[in-house]
Amino acid sequence: MPKLSVNIDHIATLRQSRGTPYPDPVDAAVLAQLGGADGITVHPREDRRHIQDRDVLLLKQILQVPLTLEMALTDEMVELALAVKPFACTLVPELREERTTESGLRVLGRESILQANVKRLLDAGIFVSIFIDTDVDEISAAHSLEVQYVELHTGPYSLAATPDEEDEQFKIVVRSAEHAKELGLRVNAGHGLHYHNTVRIAALPLVDWLHTGHSIISHATLVGMERAVREMQELIRRAARQEF
Repeated sequence: MPKLSVNIDHIATLRQSRGTPYPDPVDAAVLAQLGGADGITVHPREDRRHIQDRDVLLLKQILQVPLTLEMALTDEMVELALAVKPFACTLVPELREERTTESGLRVLGRESILQANVKRLLDAGIFVSIFIDTDVDEISAAHSLEVQYVELHTGPYSLAATPDEEDEQFKIVVRSAEHAKELGLRVNAGHGLHYHNTVRIAALPLVDWLHTGHSIISHATLVGMERAVREMQELIRRAARQEF
């Protein structure tokens, strides 16, 4: 059964929209942990639009579950990761004008540019994952960097407009996961997963971690964080038991 890492960026987005000290994403992380989250994910962006360095430092101090940093592979973010020593860093592309991460990190043809900072993270004992499109050539390029994980970009699957399109995108995810496993990579998945489309991905024995946040935070505004996380975890457990 895959583990669930809850992304709490959107709690910080609400805080930053008014410049208040609340709602505190650290509080949200504690509640997510109480609700059964196996891990917490945050994405400190270059412009600090939501998660702040203070949040990352406090989360590392108080969490009893693994902390994953989603981050651009820049010197600034590598320095932050080396100071915090999270469980894992997931390397993502980052555009200042985007609302959320829109595609996987392009690795093919850029291996020599990425290698030095990837090695700094690995040498510090931090697991490294690359958020990557479901493209076998990109996955092979990620493997050449000696990272332990790839996180498959499930956005095209999540945005499928018809059942047939969803089926086709799901098959692509499966093929990509199988290719990654054949190379010896561990597989995570995330982006756009919600309470209606997570089951098929969670049922894949190839997937180690699911990273999702927006749907859980949205649901939590209505039912509370603990319940929202528990309900997602129950979906994952049912998927693992093939109860759907």
